[in-house]
Formats: sequence, C-alpha cells, structure tokens
Amino acid sequence: APHLLDLRRRPKSTVALPPRTAPDPTTLGSNAFALSGAHTATGAALLASDPHLDLGVPNIWFRAVLEWPESPTSPRRLVGATLPGLPALIIGSNGHIAWGLTVAYTDTTDLIVLQTDPVALTLYTAPGHKDFLKIEKRRETLLVRGADPVTVDYDWTIWGPVVTTTDKKRPVVQRWTAHDPAALNLGFTALADATDVTAAVTIARRAGVPALNFVVADSAGDIAWTVAGSHPKRLGYDGRLPTNWSFGDRRWDGFLGDATPVMTTKLTGLPAAALAKEGRLWSANNRMIGGDGLTALGDGGYIRPARAAQIRDALTPLARATPRDLLAIQLDDRALFLTPWQQRLLATLTPTATTEKKSRAELRALVENWNARATPDSAGYRLVQEFRLAVAARVFAPIFAPCLDADPRFSWRRLSYEAPLQVLLRAKPAHLLAPDYATWDALLLAAADDVVTAVSRDSSSLGTATWGKKNLLRLRHPLAAALPTWLPSALTAWLRFPATPMFGDTDLPRMQNADHGPSLRLVVSPGREAEGLFHMPGGQSGHPLSPHFRAGHQAWLRGDPTPLLPGKTEHTLTLAP
Repeated sequence: APHLLDLRRRPKSTVALPPRTAPDPTTLGSNAFALSGAHTATGAALLASDPHLDLGVPNIWFRAVLEWPESPTSPRRLVGATLPGLPALIIGSNGHIAWGLTVAYTDTTDLIVLQTDPVALTLYTAPGHKDFLKIEKRRETLLVRGADPVTVDYDWTIWGPVVTTTDKKRPVVQRWTAHDPAALNLGFTALADATDVTAAVTIARRAGVPALNFVVADSAGDIAWTVAGSHPKRLGYDGRLPTNWSFGDRRWDGFLGDATPVMTTKLTGLPAAALAKEGRLWSANNRMIGGDGLTALGDGGYIRPARAAQIRDALTPLARATPRDLLAIQLDDRALFLTPWQQRLLATLTPTATTEKKSRAELRALVENWNARATPDSAGYRLVQEFRLAVAARVFAPIFAPCLDADPRFSWRRLSYEAPLQVLLRAKPAHLLAPDYATWDALLLAAADDVVTAVSRDSSSLGTATWGKKNLLRLRHPLAAALPTWLPSALTAWLRFPATPMFGDTDLPRMQNADHGPSLRLVVSPGREAEGLFHMPGGQSGHPLSPHFRAGHQAWLRGDPTPLLPGKTEHTLTLAP
C-alpha cells in the first residue's frame, strides 16, 4: 500500500546497484519423474532420475552392480549408484522397483521462543517441569588439520541449541529433526528387498535420511511419490513462525512416519493422488502437494516451478514411452522460462529506443533471432537471461534497501521473487517504482542498457557473448590445486578436463551451469535393466592415470544413450577373508 511504502518519496539514487548483474544463488536441485505402465512400451513403469550436485572429479557417486545368489535358482541384482562409505544403493533398481530422489525442501526445522525468568534470563520454563530449567553451556572442539583446534561454546536446551534472540532479548531455540537420534537410521537399505511401490513407500517413510522426494516405479507398472526422512508431527501450530512451547499446547508429537503424504496408483492417498492415477509423476524440487499435505510437510523454500512444469508438459503426450524418451526430457534445453522475458525485451527495444543507441539495435537483432534454447552458441539466450537479472535488480534493490541496511547479510535474491516480479511488471504500481525512473518502461530500458554494459566487460561484442562463455564447465582433480602455479599447463593437463561450454540452465530440465548440474543420469524400468541408460560426468576412477578417469565423460556431455549395465567383465578382484 502507498501509505506503507512509497518509493517516490525517497530521494533519487539512494540505492547503489551492483556493477554487474548478479546471478540468482544456485540451490541444490534434482529431477525425478516416472510413467506408469499404461504409458510405456513394455507395460513396466519407467523412471528417470538425475540428481543435481556440485560437479567435480572424482564424482561423488560410484556406479555399482551388486549380485548375489538369493537361492540356487533365484539370483539377486542391484544396479545404480551408491556413495562411497554407505552400505546401500542410493538411486537405482533392484529388479522389482526403481527409485530416484530430489531434495524435498520441506520444513523440518522450527524456532522456539523461550519463556525465561524476567531476572535470570538463563532460566526457562518447559512443560512437565515444575521448576525452571537452566540453559546448558556446551563446548565443542573442532580438530583442524594443519592448524590449531577451534573451540566453540554454545547454549543448549532440552529442545536444541540457542541460535539467536528476539528484539526483547529472549533466547530463540532451533528445533531440528536431525537433532533427534531417532531421525537417523539405515532403514533405506531395506529398499534392496522391496518388491512393489507399496513396500517401497513404507520403507521410505520410515527411513532416517534427510528430507527427500522419493519417486518409485515397479515392474507391475505402478508408480508412487512420498517424502523420505523424518518430518515433525506439529500440534497446535503450523511452524511458519517462531512460537512458544512453554505451555505444552504447541509441540512436536514425534514424526509423521506412515502419515507422510503419498501419491500413488496403488495406495489410497490424498486428493493429489489423481496425479499418480493418471500415470505421471514429476519432482523438480517444487511444491508437490497442497491442502493438508502441505500443512503437514511445511514449506522449506521450494524452488520455482518452471523446471517441473516443463517436465510435466513433456511427459503428458508420451503414450508408449521408452528409456530414450525420458532421456530426451532430461536433456531438454528449451528456454520456456525465459521466453516471456525475450518478448518483454523486444517490446522494450522500440524503434525509438533503438534509434537513440546503436547498441540497442544490435541487442534487439540478437534477441529477436535467438534459438529459444540454452545452447553454448546462443548469444540471445545469455542476453535475455542478463535482462531478467537486471530488471529484478532495478525493481527490488530499492524496495528491499531498508532490509539490507538492517542486516548486510540479507539477500532478496534468495526469495522466490519471480511471480511477484511478473505481477509488478503487469500492474506497474507507481508507489513501487524508484524515483530514478519516470515510468516503468524507463526502468525496463535502463535494464536493457545494463545488459550491454555487463556483457561488454566479458566480450568484444554482443554477438560473441555466447551462453557457453558464461556457462563454462571446468573440472579438475583436487591434486591440481596443490601444484605450483608456475608449472606449464601441459604438465598439469592430466589432472584437468578440457574447459567445456555447457548446454542447459537452472529453470529447465537440463539443469546445468558452470559448476553445478546432473551428477548422474539414470533411466530404467525395473526388471528391464538391460534397456536402462546411465550417464556420469568424469569417470568411474578417481586416479588421474587410470584409463577410467575420463571414461564416460563425453557421453555425459553429449547425452549419448549409453547402457546402464556394464559390458563384458575385463578385470576381477577377489577379496578373501
């Protein structure tokens, strides 16, 4: 409302914009999606999973096939990827079910405002205790290799550590599921024995892992989604705001467990189960459910839904899908999220505007002829992306200036700002327009000029400012950092992968940027692993001199449909007790 916030009353240029357009923070994300047997060529359900992590070598994953004779006539086989040191297949197939994971961004943390003694602020009340409890002092010593140990002192309560105080100096405690020993277990390993989605969902709901979207498909053609890991069962409040637990009417009553929401073709779930009954499920770190399910899981900062929507729309027309069809979705680099921004930039660069500056005419020509894809050779894609970031900076920096003044650590870019930004650009409210601009159109034109300024720092011309120059992957072995910088690059090349311009971006299924992206790609129907596909950046070996140090990396870059199962055995290592 104008009476609460009116930027027009502020003096001009009270907010210094960054010298270049800052990118949105990279958040952990992944894709996992599935089709029921009604939509596949074989009648078995089909699953795709590509967890997005920071990229490096050696890869965080270790692809594995585990085989053993369950009986003389019934061999068992698990295939997929594990993490070194963990006794479980994290993503993969056991022949009956196949599963994938994405970060759930549900709310597993609450803030509790302590009810303290008015005089002795270290004493607080808690249900079931007649007397005051005293805040405990704890000390942790962190051993640092090559340096002195670091000692950390902190306050602890029966609910968890004190992390801050209110404006009235009352302690605020963080209550987190990970603080509870019951939230950690190895129950996830039981997926090795699950034979259908019903059993898999039960295991996932009880598994002691971080909150993860769990998408599963089985050989009978069924699919399901739930959230693995422990989620608090909140009583008396919804967890969105800090609250007082001192009176017992607001608390955690254990974990959701088997009450965790589910969408499936087989089990009776919440109303959103209609999605699974239609035979399609998709997860891209977006909000998966509404209503009572959303209330139970909470909102831990879901990622904007553009990537999920693009996956959903690509799944919809598939009728007799094969693994290659789902791989094509994983490799989808169409710029659907930025298309409205391309149109807005063209509308901003009017004949009058382009006549005033030659650079604007060049900018318009490149944007007008973009290929609408996040490809390495596209200058238009990069220019449109820079325009979106520049507009956001000119709109929100003045609005959130008081927040930054109050706390220099504040960043509005960590907020889910895309939808509010679109509303502002449509409504064009005068009171939310900084006084530096006569109109909202003037703000957009200034942002277009920002694009030229920012890109000119990196390239000799707008046309050479391709997306690949900004989205450049550089992989190197950690040992490379230990070598002297004066060594010729030819002597250290064995530790490095060639710098590679990358396809993809954050808001589309092929989610790749300079240091973050699909740490593996898996597509498989359980029971038909011989038809499955697998990619992984780098190689299976972490030894730079091994022939397997780079094996498979080019297939990951190109998106080649390479097989999930290994070929003929070349080497055998027998471990004897």
